[in-house]
Amino acid sequence: MLENALLLTADASSRDDQRAGRLLGFFGVSFETCDIKDFVSRLSSVSEGGYRIVCSTHTFASVMGELQSLENRIGIAQQIHSVFLYSNGDVSGAAKLITQISGARVSAAKPSGHDIDWQIADNVNGMFAVMRGLHVRPAAATLTHSSFFVVDENSASALIKAERQVAFLRINWRGVPVFVASERLIDINAELKTSNFDIRDHFFSAVPFVSYVRWAFEQSSWNAPEPGACLVIDDPLLKTRYGFLRFRELLALMKRAGFSTSIAFIPWNWRRSDPKVVKLFKDNRENYSLCIHGCDHTGGEFGISNQQRLRGIAREAISRMSLHEARTGLPHDRVMVFPQGIFSEQAIAELKHAGFNAVVNTEVHSTSSGPHQLKISDVWDVAVMNYASFPVYTRRYPAQGIENLAFDLLLGKPCLIVVHHDFFSKGYASLAEFINKLNALKVPLTWCSLGEVVRRGYRQKKLHSESVEVEMYGSELLIENRSNQPLTYHVRRREKETHSIEGISADSDRLQWNINGDYVEFTVGVAAGASTLLKIDFKPVNGVMQSRHDLTHSLKTVARRYLSEVRDNYLLPAKARMAAFSRS
Repeated sequence: MLENALLLTADASSRDDQRAGRLLGFFGVSFETCDIKDFVSRLSSVSEGGYRIVCSTHTFASVMGELQSLENRIGIAQQIHSVFLYSNGDVSGAAKLITQISGARVSAAKPSGHDIDWQIADNVNGMFAVMRGLHVRPAAATLTHSSFFVVDENSASALIKAERQVAFLRINWRGVPVFVASERLIDINAELKTSNFDIRDHFFSAVPFVSYVRWAFEQSSWNAPEPGACLVIDDPLLKTRYGFLRFRELLALMKRAGFSTSIAFIPWNWRRSDPKVVKLFKDNRENYSLCIHGCDHTGGEFGISNQQRLRGIAREAISRMSLHEARTGLPHDRVMVFPQGIFSEQAIAELKHAGFNAVVNTEVHSTSSGPHQLKISDVWDVAVMNYASFPVYTRRYPAQGIENLAFDLLLGKPCLIVVHHDFFSKGYASLAEFINKLNALKVPLTWCSLGEVVRRGYRQKKLHSESVEVEMYGSELLIENRSNQPLTYHVRRREKETHSIEGISADSDRLQWNINGDYVEFTVGVAAGASTLLKIDFKPVNGVMQSRHDLTHSLKTVARRYLSEVRDNYLLPAKARMAAFSRS
């Protein structure tokens, strides 16, 4: 049965209806908007539609009479697959509607406290996916402006609740599951005012609807074929010990707990790797890998706008990592992690043309002034594509909570975690606990190198039984056809500067491609059980590169690197020992 979506509105579409439409569009759900009169006519004339109805509680209340009069002539349960009702701000009115159509005793209430966890229901017919069973503590400001239901759970299922308060529930009406959220829908066109999206700030307005879309439109919405994951540790040299980090101990933990680690390696250190640690990495490539962390790792080196200088920094970073690989035999991923998360839009463009595959970063806002004000929808995407049509994949610190990483996975983003060596100041127990929580999520994670996460970091949806639509982000994309029949993949990638593309290939075969607005599009067939590596080559920029090899710069870089190591290897451990001694 087709997953038909109807956005039901009153005579005029409201602000809440527009938000619903934007959310459906973001997830790639094809939908029709119709008013109450058209809706009743549609149900009367079609024998079996399987419609997923999305509308406000106020609109649904307006159509109830017509639906009840139709029920004697048609089977509502055969016509309507499910209903999602969002608030228009009148929670008391929504409570009355729920009581009317289900017989449940429902009332409206303000939050009873801020310091309580909200529980997401587990095992509710696939609803919530990766977020099933989680406990989340929303931000206090979010609770202050919210209202909730108080429900008699004998006749309604509480899906998101805290004590007697319910933010999302399910009732049955004439055999049709009806989902009701107490909060207005999130506006994904709103400006992102924080360094990254935090689900704790938008818990009630985002989780119910996104969870419903994932459940009701499982086949026809964008989804990630594989939930990739990787831990990234910034800065350390490849020495037996760096600060609180000991590579053999971390490897033992990776083997026990089942995860992978990418070291964000500073290219300036290319001559300084310990052969014993290099061998450890080479012997355990399923656990350890390298990515690129700046060049000299000086403050804001990629935050400038001078293109010639940025070009020189980007090329030097690649040159140093190539020398390190030639010296040690240890490969690296052409993925950039910016020092301190600082970058300009011009830096992204230079990395793109220097041969990088992607950026992975904690910060999503550039230093550049310009028209690239980010919206919530930009960071909900698999990767941020606002800068030079080049992907910035987001990563998170453990302090941001399992719930944020779980919501990233629900959206189709990869699970990327970042720590520094000082995270291990009290040993590896905290990391082990965090990784175990991630691996306990209801979706099994695929732990691999950061480069592999990027290659597999895309979204897709079925067009019909033999073809799939794919949205590509990085410069490389690995497609694996795990079905038992050959499939045709229709691939598209955002690219506003199509003249910068040198060529597109599938393995070693060149592909023909077309331009469609801001997208480049091409098609590739993949046999059953086979895979193919797609690659987009961008033309190198051959302009002048500004040299940075003056004596003052070199001396400052040397001083910064060695002073940082003194701090990490001696001062911070000594401070930790003193603190432990004072507590004993």
